[in-house]
Amino acid sequence: MKTNKLLSILFFLGFIILIASCKKDDDEINPNDKNSITLSFDNKVGDKALVLTTGAYINNVSEDFTVTTLNYFISNVSFKKEDGTVVKFPNNYFLIKQSDANSLEATLKDVPAGNYTEVSFMVGVDSTRSVSDLSQRTGVLDPASYGDDGMYWAWNSGYIFFKFEGTSSVVPTNATGKRPFQLHVGGFGGMTSKTANNLRTITLPLTNAATVRGNIAPEVHLFVDVLKIFNGTAQLKLAETNMVHSITTATPIAENYKKMFSVDHVHNDAN
Repeated sequence: MKTNKLLSILFFLGFIILIASCKKDDDEINPNDKNSITLSFDNKVGDKALVLTTGAYINNVSEDFTVTTLNYFISNVSFKKEDGTVVKFPNNYFLIKQSDANSLEATLKDVPAGNYTEVSFMVGVDSTRSVSDLSQRTGVLDPASYGDDGMYWAWNSGYIFFKFEGTSSVVPTNATGKRPFQLHVGGFGGMTSKTANNLRTITLPLTNAATVRGNIAPEVHLFVDVLKIFNGTAQLKLAETNMVHSITTATPIAENYKKMFSVDHVHNDAN
């Protein structure tokens, strides 16, 4: 009996040591290790999931609306470590589209191992890339590749950073008998007679550190609340503001959607 009890105690102690060893290995940072961090964008309307076309919603001034299109560019992502070091990814551009589930995850590759406590990103396409040669604007930045997305203004050679479209009963009826709204935001500053800069940088603390390791590729889950478009720095009513295609008039919308983004949680699952 004593032998069996001793063996049980030794087994239990060995198990505890093994668990502690594994945890220590996960906590240790190998400076040569790299992995990815994925930003997962969950578009919502308040506390409701965003459903295109069929979803029925009410904004802060009691206007009903549905959403038919929600597209926006994410670029210039950076992550801050707990020691204050910032790791930047300036040449990664993502087009988030509610209509395309595959686009809702933006993955940054070759992130150095570390504990990251903050994420920053730009909504839009920076001025340097916006005016670069077409050979440097490929993938989601290719002006000819959008199809029905229409995320490029040919009339002023600029990207539409943010496109929000839908219908509302408070919007005047058009020639086809529909009541559509179109809120398009662009403008990187410095353009002839159109100097408004509607690029906006979002900086968010992470709810828990993203722990990049050789075997851990974190996922940062973000909520994106489109109700903030109506209620932020400026109060927006669809009855009054329903067709925005001007850089200058789009500025209040850009100010409002700075508040759309929040971090819900971070997954640090081993891969």
